[in-house]
Amino acid sequence: MKISGLQSDDTILEEIGRRLAALRIALNLTQAQLAEKAGVSKRTVERLETGTSATQLTAFVRICRALDVIDSLNTVLPEAEPEPMDLLRRKGRPRQRVRSSQSSSAEQKPWSWGEES
Repeated sequence: MKISGLQSDDTILEEIGRRLAALRIALNLTQAQLAEKAGVSKRTVERLETGTSATQLTAFVRICRALDVIDSLNTVLPEAEPEPMDLLRRKGRPRQRVRSSQSSSAEQKPWSWGEES
């Protein structure tokens, strides 16, 4: 199954877990062996493989490292490259924050207590 933005979070977590389990099995590792190699508990591996959302992101990273797929995360989250013209305008300094545009703030209604209709 291909992961897409149209799927629920739980469905995506289940698919990630299924893929991790398939990779573990292809590498001929038991859940206990993978847990030991990754430095996490066997229960954590079980939770990741079933798609339980109660696992921590650090456990996911450790499992990816133990399965030797940590470099694949660059495909999922590529490093953001600054726009060349933006670097010129900012004299080589990267942007550090985003400000709302003037047009969007002008379109907003003034704040009120909600008592006036």
